[in-house]
Amino acid sequence: MDGDVITAERVIKAAPEAIFALLADPSRHPDIDGSGSVKQAKADAPTRLSLGSKFGMSMKLGIGYSMVNTVVEFEEDRRIAWQARPPGFFGRISAGRIWRYQLDPVDGGTRVRESWDLSQDHQRGLLRRGRLPQKTHDNMAKTLERIAALTEAPT
Repeated sequence: MDGDVITAERVIKAAPEAIFALLADPSRHPDIDGSGSVKQAKADAPTRLSLGSKFGMSMKLGIGYSMVNTVVEFEEDRRIAWQARPPGFFGRISAGRIWRYQLDPVDGGTRVRESWDLSQDHQRGLLRRGRLPQKTHDNMAKTLERIAALTEAPT
């Protein structure tokens, strides 16, 4: 891993508005998650995200756990990012990674760039080691495949 950010990108044959609508709906995040760890949005999650929105997710990676996400970047149909932390005390002293999606219109669709940004994560030194960066990149590629499958019109 070079630096604190891993990025995967793909051109998806869909309008930025269709892709953004999927990303801005936390109830759809389990449908797009390429890692298989996102299980469902908490009942109090907003139906559509905006800057400053907070939404909880039930997760499972071996064991079940929860994350609280805060939307930290938001530009309609172009960019959305949320910072993930565990709830409560541990959320104040740990985690802080940012998941970011940038959408750029191109000929034939939208270039979607997903980033895993550890620059503000308290465990970034640990997370940058071993196989996790490559596994995360592979999972982001799977996420982009799922987004494509959900938004591209059949040909």
